[in-house]
Amino acid sequence: MRLKHKLFEVARRAAILLLVVWTVVSLVTLLIELVPGDPAVAILGEQATPEQIEQFRRKYDLDRPAFFFTAPEDAAGKRTLRWHGWENRYVDYWRGILHGDMGKSFRTERGVREMIFERYPATIQLAVAALIVAVAIAIPLGVIAGRNRGKITDNFLSVVALVGISVPGFVIGPMLIYVFAVKLGWLPAYGREYPESTILPAVTLGAALSALLTRMVRSSVIEELGEDYVRTARAKGLNERHVLYKHVLKNGLIPVVTILGLQLGVLLAGAIITEKIFNWPGVGLLLIDDGISKRDYRLVQGCVLVISVTYILANTLTDMVYRWLDPRIRVN
Repeated sequence: MRLKHKLFEVARRAAILLLVVWTVVSLVTLLIELVPGDPAVAILGEQATPEQIEQFRRKYDLDRPAFFFTAPEDAAGKRTLRWHGWENRYVDYWRGILHGDMGKSFRTERGVREMIFERYPATIQLAVAALIVAVAIAIPLGVIAGRNRGKITDNFLSVVALVGISVPGFVIGPMLIYVFAVKLGWLPAYGREYPESTILPAVTLGAALSALLTRMVRSSVIEELGEDYVRTARAKGLNERHVLYKHVLKNGLIPVVTILGLQLGVLLAGAIITEKIFNWPGVGLLLIDDGISKRDYRLVQGCVLVISVTYILANTLTDMVYRWLDPRIRVN
């Protein structure tokens, strides 16, 4: 029975993953199809001849219907739904996905999968670095604030956290570039050429998350400090540092881990703006510069697919960490 339950749980999670991925990519496909403009004109330019545009559309199947139905206008200007069967771009795309083929980019004619996975390590590097920055800042500050509840230190750190949450990344990023790259010359402003190039974009991306985590850690520490096991540990003669970091913090990390797991996906999405600011060669920059701006449907679909799958896998990893922190927790 236990094995059967585990198999059912795995099947349920796989079904949810597939449903979420299908929903996200379908919505993105619908939106990019509804956006005005022609990919052939966007890529070939306004000077392209009608024959070149028609050839481009045939080459990439853009002359075929996008979905199962269309609503063309008749001579009277009325629109009626027309069924096109299973032969459309939407179905063809998912057929290719089932065979591991994300299609080809309209602009470069390269495989979308190849283009994404060239950039994917850079995005993961930036997201993980931002997560490390956020945790490194939030845990000590949150513990200090929780231990000094109601004091000047707590109030000061609360204000700092509020400011960190309020200031958007597109303000923090240019400010850091101006101070540390332009004025001081300590760090590179753009690209991924040097190891230290990660610092400024990671701090920019992790700043808001560190502010949020600081408040979460503070609340958890305050709550755990009132528990009986803390009084017992102190009665045994354990020093305050040992009590805080060995007992209080471990038990208080469960809600923090929840935020971390969810925010990893948010970091991947938020990295789009940060990558644009710092010209960081990740999936976000690829999505904006080569996908959306050029109306490269296949590239946009591929980027969204990879980001959504990564987000779901991050949530699954969060569930596993739940169980490690507290085996009594059952994740539904």
